[in-house]
Amino acid sequence: MTIVAASGPNSLFDRFAKLNWGIITVLCILAMIGVAIHFSESASAADVWTNMPLTHGMRFLMLLSLMIIMAMFLDSRFWLAIAYPLYAGALLLLLAVAVIGETRLGATRWLSLGPLSLQPSELMKVGLVLALARYYHQLDPRRTGTVLWSIPPFLMIGLPAALIMHQPDLGTAMLIVFSGLIIMFVAGLLWRIIIAGAVVGVGGALFAYRYLLHGYQRERVDVFLGATNDPLGAGYHVLQSKIAIGSAGLIGRGYLQGTQSQLDFLPEKHTDFVFTMIVEQFGFVGGAFVLGLFVALMAFALQVAMRARSLFGKLVSAGVAATLASYVFINTAMVIGLVPVVGVPLPMISFGGTAMTTLMVGFAIVLSVDLRRDQQGARGLLW
Repeated sequence: MTIVAASGPNSLFDRFAKLNWGIITVLCILAMIGVAIHFSESASAADVWTNMPLTHGMRFLMLLSLMIIMAMFLDSRFWLAIAYPLYAGALLLLLAVAVIGETRLGATRWLSLGPLSLQPSELMKVGLVLALARYYHQLDPRRTGTVLWSIPPFLMIGLPAALIMHQPDLGTAMLIVFSGLIIMFVAGLLWRIIIAGAVVGVGGALFAYRYLLHGYQRERVDVFLGATNDPLGAGYHVLQSKIAIGSAGLIGRGYLQGTQSQLDFLPEKHTDFVFTMIVEQFGFVGGAFVLGLFVALMAFALQVAMRARSLFGKLVSAGVAATLASYVFINTAMVIGLVPVVGVPLPMISFGGTAMTTLMVGFAIVLSVDLRRDQQGARGLLW
C-alpha cells in the first residue's frame, strides 16, 4: 500500500514558505505565555532566568526547529510506513515498564536505557493516532461501521490504556481512550456501537474504581464525587486552586501578584495547576484568551484534516486535534473540580518536556499533511 504523491512544493524555500504559519504562530504564543508564567513563579529566586523560564523557552525552540525540519522533509508516506511499527514498539515498551520499569514517587512509568530515561506512554500517544489512521485508511469503507471490524481499533486503544492504568497513570489512560475514540468516530463509527461502548465503558469505570485504582486515586475520585471532604489531604489541591481562581475576578490580581501561587499555597503550580496561575494573575480575560488560543490551534488542525485528500491525512490531523483537546479539557476541568485530579499538564505552558514533545511531533505531522495536502492514498491490506 502506498500514498501516491501529487503536485506539491519542491524546493526547500517553497516548503518553508508554504508551511502553515498559523499553527506555528499559535504554538509560539503559547510557549511565550509559559515562559512568562514560569518567570512569575520563580521571580523571587536569584537564578530566575537560569531556572524554569530559560529551560522552557530553550526546550521549545529546539522542538520548534525539529518540528519544522520534520514537516519539510518527512511526508505522509513516511508516517504511514512507521505507523504500525511505532505502535508495536510503544506497546512492547509499555510491557517492559510493567516488568523492569523505574518507580518514581510511587508510579512505575519510566524505562532507564543507560543515560536515557524514556516514558513509553508518551510515545504511544503518537503511535496510536498513526496506527488507527492507517487502519481506517486501509479498511474498505463498507466495513468501517461494522461490529467485527471495530474490534481491532477497540483492542488497539484498550491494550495500552490498561497497561498505562497499571503504572498507575489515570490521566494518560483517559487521554489515550478519548483520542482513540474520537478518531474512530471521525472514521465513521456507528452510533449504536458508540452507545454500546459507552455502556461497557461505564461498567469498566465502576470495575476500575473498585478493583484497579490505587488508594490515592480512589480518594481523589471520592473527593470529586463529594463522597468525602478532605481539605488537608486529597482535596487540598483543588481547594487551593478554586480559591485562586475564585478570587481572580475579571482581570485578575496582576502579573506577579497572585497570592496563592506566590505564597506557595498552590501545589504543582508549574505543571498540573499552571492554568490556575494564569487565571489568578490575569483573571477571566486571561484564562479565556489562553483557551481561545488552544481552540484556534485545534481549528487549524481540523482545517488541515478537511483539506487533506487522503483518509490517512484526515484522520491523523483530526487525531492530533483530539489529543490536544484531551490535554486541555482534562487539565482545565481538573483545576476547577469538574474531573478528579489526574496529573495531566497543560501543553506548551506547563513545565516539562513530555507533553510538549508529544504535541510538537504531532503538529509536525499535521504540518507535513498540510504541506502535501493533495497526496492521495490507495487502499489495500499490505504496505
